[in-house]
Amino acid sequence: MSDLKLEEVSPVYLNGHSNFLQSGYWAGLREKTGWKSVPLKLTWKGESYPLLVLVRTFKGTLSLAYVPHGPSVEVDPEEREYFIHKLSRDLLEFVPLGTFFVRYDFLWGETGEDSLPEPLNFKGISKAPMDIQPPDTVIINLNQSENDLLAAMHKKTRYNIKLAGKKGVVVETGTESDLDAWYELYRTTSERDRISIHSRDYYGKVFSMADGTGGNPESRLFLARHEGDLLAGIIVLIDGKRATYLYGASSNEKRNLMPAYALQWEAIKAAKAAGCDSYDMFGIPPADDPEHPMHGLYRFKRGFGGDIHHRLGAWDYRYSSIVYPLYRIVEAARKFYYKTLRKR
Repeated sequence: MSDLKLEEVSPVYLNGHSNFLQSGYWAGLREKTGWKSVPLKLTWKGESYPLLVLVRTFKGTLSLAYVPHGPSVEVDPEEREYFIHKLSRDLLEFVPLGTFFVRYDFLWGETGEDSLPEPLNFKGISKAPMDIQPPDTVIINLNQSENDLLAAMHKKTRYNIKLAGKKGVVVETGTESDLDAWYELYRTTSERDRISIHSRDYYGKVFSMADGTGGNPESRLFLARHEGDLLAGIIVLIDGKRATYLYGASSNEKRNLMPAYALQWEAIKAAKAAGCDSYDMFGIPPADDPEHPMHGLYRFKRGFGGDIHHRLGAWDYRYSSIVYPLYRIVEAARKFYYKTLRKR
């Protein structure tokens, strides 16, 4: 009997594992944006794990498969090559015939600012031209008191949290009716920082489908106001024992009042009160590099304490030696456009 087995299951099986990108909620959301979800149960050495595979089909003939932040199973480094090859070959039973590669956003990695994971060096597996999910992040341990959480922060972060309160910044929990106002802020953020965003309808689905029922995650919208002016807002997802900061938007006005710091602190306290044991900042640059265009984001998120996690990021297992190289060329060109030309 093989030590790896796959079987198709209901999307509900995926819920409740504190990994929203591998949840039934995420499967349902992506189904509404043109993907097909394939919910599976992965059994490895007698232990079972949820496995969400997303499939995108082009013109009815060619397809790609994508595993966001999965598989959620720890595999010994010396067994990873066998595991990936076996899993990828077995997946062919569950994906369309024309699937020419599968992309994994592996969670495997290292913890620590200077502890980078060794790249994979396996036959048939290559680093993707671009990461889909952020491979580097800060995760805050919530199994400590609020005083200890504050003490672990950078002194400037503590100062800015206090400053926001002294200046009259108030943080409140919003509802779905507040999403239009939040999205206008997000559009402002997109224009200022030159980042790509989805439509208002997409974020409405992200928020409304995470309703906390049936094992689904719960979405929280935190809004920072000052004298009636909406200054900033963030969307946080609470899934089991983990909270994840997904999206942040801010105005160009009154930025000196530090609303972003007040928002994160209130969200961290709310996650702790909800029973979470960790808060994922969900994405930082790979190093404390002043030359990096997102260095300010690194300093901001790092200021709240926590541990830096460096993951392997996105890697591709190719099924076709003809179609896959052509797709890589197209994807590399797309990356150049969004990362270089659009930033100018």
